[in-house]
Amino acid sequence: MRRIITYYGIFLFVLISSKVKAQALTANNTSEQSVRMYQSVIKNNRQLVSYIEYTFVKKGIPKHLRNLAIIESGLDRHQVSHAGAKGVWQFMPAHASMYGLTEDERSDMYKSTQTAAVSLSNLYKKYRNWITVVAAYNCGEGNIQKAMSRAGSRLYTDFRPYLPQETQNHVQKYLNASYATGELSQVLNNYHNFAAQNNSSGTLRMVAAPRSTHKGKKGADLVETQLNSAYRISAIAEVLEISPKQLLSWNPGIERRLQEKGESDFYLPTEMMVQFEINKTKILSNSLKAED
Repeated sequence: MRRIITYYGIFLFVLISSKVKAQALTANNTSEQSVRMYQSVIKNNRQLVSYIEYTFVKKGIPKHLRNLAIIESGLDRHQVSHAGAKGVWQFMPAHASMYGLTEDERSDMYKSTQTAAVSLSNLYKKYRNWITVVAAYNCGEGNIQKAMSRAGSRLYTDFRPYLPQETQNHVQKYLNASYATGELSQVLNNYHNFAAQNNSSGTLRMVAAPRSTHKGKKGADLVETQLNSAYRISAIAEVLEISPKQLLSWNPGIERRLQEKGESDFYLPTEMMVQFEINKTKILSNSLKAED
């Protein structure tokens, strides 16, 4: 019991610290005009949006990443930037060629979306939060690394001042778009969880701080984190050495939410959550192997 209380005290401290740092991360344009603009782009491109969301969910990417294409191009496949980026996802030639996407295919809505899914998935494996992924997609991994080194931190709210102003504005547009689509809380919760695991010095690595606790069927105190659809319940159960049935009893309806939304709240007993965080890489690897 004393050990659990100690963990929980650390959780609360990290949670408060991370939320203070992340307070500045919010939508700064919630006007009706802004909301209508983003919603109109989605409404006028419903078929493409559905394809993007379907492709992303299969890759374990939350649906709100469709908003990245909205701020990149307004979902216009003919869009060409002054720097030479082209298509819905505004691929630069070098970025496209890294993934085998030809010059003309940058304007192909479907091939470019498949390529974007791979690129975003790779970025998430590296940065573990979608805010930094959006920033890296805009300015490149080299600029992100330089900013992190100058700030001495992996937290976007710490290294943001060292990024190009264009990139900072880009992330802000993403937050505004996510507000318009009703998904801002998902984006910020993902970042809060990441921040809770990484203090400003980058040395503290703890399980995601619980935003709430509740009792399981057998009265166990459960803590919460976020899970995306790249993870398989069977792989989690195997590594944690419990039955899938037990996991589902703590997380009723999670498989449906993962399938429909691409992510879900995920609950485990406190000490088991620590083991989950420690073994996340192994669990993800086993999950991806099971999918293949």
